[in-house]
Amino acid sequence: MLDTAIIGMGRWGQTLVNSVQGNNEAGIRFVAGCTGRPERAAEWAARQGIRILPDFEAVLADPAVKAVAIASPHGMHAAQVIAAARAGKHVFVEKPFTLSKASAEAAVAACREAGVVMALGHNRRFLPAVAEMKAMLADGRLGTLLHVEGQFSGPGALAYTPGMWRADRAESPLGGMGGMGIHMVDMFINLAGRIAEVTVQSHARVITNGLDDTTAALMRFESGATATFATLAVAPRYWRVALFGTDGIAELHGHEHLAFAPREGEGWVRDYPRTDIERAELAAFARAVAGGPAYPLPAEEAIHGVAVFEAMIGAAASGSTYRVA
Repeated sequence: MLDTAIIGMGRWGQTLVNSVQGNNEAGIRFVAGCTGRPERAAEWAARQGIRILPDFEAVLADPAVKAVAIASPHGMHAAQVIAAARAGKHVFVEKPFTLSKASAEAAVAACREAGVVMALGHNRRFLPAVAEMKAMLADGRLGTLLHVEGQFSGPGALAYTPGMWRADRAESPLGGMGGMGIHMVDMFINLAGRIAEVTVQSHARVITNGLDDTTAALMRFESGATATFATLAVAPRYWRVALFGTDGIAELHGHEHLAFAPREGEGWVRDYPRTDIERAELAAFARAVAGGPAYPLPAEEAIHGVAVFEAMIGAAASGSTYRVA
């Protein structure tokens, strides 16, 4: 059992803990943690059997803690990953991994130098329907991939008020990208490979809290395929990714509803069982720490996702196409 500390006990930190706590099959349990406002989490932590420690340094100094799961504000991730690695703790870190390619590379290097496992929380990689889409690309059912479409939207920004860290443009550049859209960027990389360049439009259409609410991009993959993408931070919740090939189209609506349309013949529609993707990613992290299969998101792809995000920020600010470093 991997004894882990949760770093950040806000809504998402609690979601991670709740997904595995008390489930021995997951191979991970939360025993300690720290948070910016411990009084808000005290009752919940007591129910979960989690010791609240004074700060991150106290967590790293605790010999009972073998790993950390970082669910803190985005701008803190890089330094916390590096510090945890140097303290010999395995690291699970929420997305976005970091906010610059250079800091992502430094974080990965620290984990490699320390010999600790690092896992990034892009949980949609654990959807059975996504595994089927990858298989369709690999076995040729879609032919040559021409284009990818994706959207991940939701109304979360409506609740962001001044003083909240998520309402800070430094923490939430490009509106919904940090909370939602970065997942779709990772999905594009997972399915279609490295992204070569991006063009982005991002602005506030309706909200007045200082953040963008509408972000749209045109992308080109290194393979030559193209992609269109949007994340809307004030729209009803929506997830869709579609692959357009010379021989077929695969389209995933939500997490479970996958449709396939071949160029010739009959297509199909399948509904996959609901998957606890937070439990799945944490269990995969625990297995990797225990010497099992490597976590199914290579560090190079984690770094590339940050490089794409950084390029998107630059492209939106300049109004020009940015190559991904």
